[in-house]
Amino acid sequence: MKRGIMLKVYYWNVCPHCHKAMEFLRSHNIPFEALDIEAQPEDVVKKVVDVNGGDDWVVPTMEYNGQWRPGQVFDAAKLESDLHAWGRRHTFS
Repeated sequence: MKRGIMLKVYYWNVCPHCHKAMEFLRSHNIPFEALDIEAQPEDVVKKVVDVNGGDDWVVPTMEYNGQWRPGQVFDAAKLESDLHAWGRRHTFS
């Protein structure tokens, strides 16, 4: 990921998949900004809803440099693949 551009993770405090995704990022030293979806302004929540099909927000939803990843069940391999697609060059183990 490019220096100065922060991965954003929209989470809900009681979401186990959110906590697993954020722990994955921490354990791989991937910097991110954790944003509680319930504390976000209405326009941000609307964007997260739109990214997730327009019915409701789903977390963990991620955004990096204008690219969005809809909320989904935590899957380390899928998250790793998505991070690579965003340009994150990292050896995951």
